[in-house]
Formats: sequence, C-alpha cells, structure tokens
Amino acid sequence: MIKVTVSAVVNPTESKDKVFSALDQLFPEIDFDYEESSEYSGKFTGESDIYALKNIHFQIREEEIIDTSRTRLNVGRSDDGLSTSFIISKQVASVGRLNYPAQEEPLGSINITVTVDNEGEMQRFFDWLTPPTEDGVPDFEMNIKDV
Repeated sequence: MIKVTVSAVVNPTESKDKVFSALDQLFPEIDFDYEESSEYSGKFTGESDIYALKNIHFQIREEEIIDTSRTRLNVGRSDDGLSTSFIISKQVASVGRLNYPAQEEPLGSINITVTVDNEGEMQRFFDWLTPPTEDGVPDFEMNIKDV
C-alpha cells in the first residue's frame, strides 16, 4: 500500500487561508488537519493514498518536467528504498503550478513523503508518476490502478 503524507508550515507572516489554498490546489483529495504552534503560526498535515498525487501526475506532464521529477524522487529516496521525500514551492503552488525549489524555501516548502511496503511497489510508483523517457517523451504510461 502506498501512503502519501503532505505537510506545510504556516509562518507568522503568512495567511493560513492562502497556505491552505495552495495545498488544496495541488492536493484536493487530501483532508488537511491544522495544528497551531502559536497564535500566528502552525502546520497543515494530511495523509492519503496514491490518488492524492493525481494532480501532481498531471502537472508533471503539463509542465514537461518528467525527468526533473524523477531525479527529485531519486534524490529523496531512503536508504531502504521504501520511501521518498521531495519538496515543492508553496508560493508557486498558490497559483496551481508545480515547482521544485533547489532547497527548503525561507518561508518553508510543501513537503511530500511517499511510503511503500516493498521495493517493487516503489518502482511501480516511480514508473507511474515519472516514467522513463526518451527525448522528454514517456516510454510508456501506467494506469494508476496498476501501481
């Protein structure tokens, strides 16, 4: 089973509603919980299954960043191969787009962690979200149900 965890910090200088809107634009299938850490800041966290990444799947193709996305997933892969983590820009997500910042942004990024039960499942996940390409064109496309 694939578990997707998404989180984003809300800093005192940010609007809680705007951070939620950014999350909701990219992950409409996730019900986010908000935990306050002070009167002006907190953190949104939500968990779901692979279907939470349908919009990311679409955005990766729309923006033609399959190879970049595959690299980001590989960089964030755990030593045991059963999870991968990556970040996306909170500011860019607020307009419904996808961008991978080079590092954690000053106000924080959206953090995504994908956890699987075995390495075969992780490989199918990679092949669904970011299939191998030739000249930027996917060699194949998997159905989400096959993951």
